[in-house]
Formats: sequence, C-alpha cells, structure tokens
Amino acid sequence: MFVKDAMSTVVLTIGPAHTLRQAAQLMAARRVGAAVVLDTDTSGLGILTERDILNSLGAGENPDRETAQMHTTSDVVFAAPDWTLDDAADAMVRGGFRHLIVLDDREPVGIVSVRDIMRCRSTVPERGNPILA
Repeated sequence: MFVKDAMSTVVLTIGPAHTLRQAAQLMAARRVGAAVVLDTDTSGLGILTERDILNSLGAGENPDRETAQMHTTSDVVFAAPDWTLDDAADAMVRGGFRHLIVLDDREPVGIVSVRDIMRCRSTVPERGNPILA
C-alpha cells in the first residue's frame, strides 16, 4: 500500500501570522492534528502540529500572541505519494514525528499521519462504522 492510498487530501493550510489560538480553532473544526504553514513571501512550507500548540501552552505562552511562525517546524521531511506506507512509517520513526506533508511536483497534495497508516494496516473497523452482518 502507498502513501497516496492512506493520506488525507483535505489539507488545512494556514499562514505564519495565524495565532496559535486561531490555528487550534481551525484544526479542531477540521478535526485534524496538523496544519501546513505556507509562507507566501518565501514560498516555504512548514508544519504546525497539535503537539507544537500543546508545548507552547505548557510553557505558559499566550496563544493569542504566539504565532504559527514561532512554532512551525520548517525542517520538514516530505513524503511522495508513491512512497510505501513502510517508507512513511520509517521516516516518522527516524524523525520522531507523527505527520508527513505529501508533495507531488513540489505542491502539497496531502498529509499522512500515524493514524492513517494504522487505519490502513488494521483489520478493526473504524469507530462509527458498524460491521454489517
């Protein structure tokens, strides 16, 4: 199975000036654990995760003053749609992270998470999807 089979193609994209509160609200509304941070001035891509927001709050920082740019991981490992799920899992383990931005021809086309990989590997139906007899 490949990353393109597991990834979410609905990608939340935010700007570097979004506050952490705004980012958290958008992530919660979309029920995602990460947002792609697109800096149009530099054409750079980064990622802001729920853990980044949690670490900031845990450090006592103000989510209305802290911006995505201040907490974005810009040293990002990107995946390609044709990577195997093993390739993606290996990259996550080596890097110590749970999300990969998927690029196709330098454009973000999705995000694959540990949960996506587990969902594809599991034989257990997802919550809310009853087994039909």
